[in-house]
Amino acid sequence: MSESESRYSTRALILTAVIAIIGTVVALEAGGRIKHSDNKDHVPVGDFQAIHLDPGEEFRMSRKSSELHAVCENGYLAIAADVDPSFRGVLVDYKNRGVRCARPSPTDRDPAKPKVEDSDEQ
Repeated sequence: MSESESRYSTRALILTAVIAIIGTVVALEAGGRIKHSDNKDHVPVGDFQAIHLDPGEEFRMSRKSSELHAVCENGYLAIAADVDPSFRGVLVDYKNRGVRCARPSPTDRDPAKPKVEDSDEQ
């Protein structure tokens, strides 16, 4: 195509596409067509990975804290935010199975069920 045949510059076409996308998102948001979930029950708290370390192997990690902490919740490891301790999620593996806080006894029928300690009351 020769220069005399082109009616619009590439810059004008790209700018028009960006404005059209932004306008569409704003119109959908204003019309209530984009749904924002307020339900914290099924929202991932974070993405984690385990790193295998051999004995004596050094590992470098950031000195900065992650602003998360772990707690044991009904026998499973839960991750909670430091700024909002009520916002916590149970740590699961790739098959959505909970990660236990401690190795269960082979005699336990339900490892998720917390053990009841004998009381000293008589």
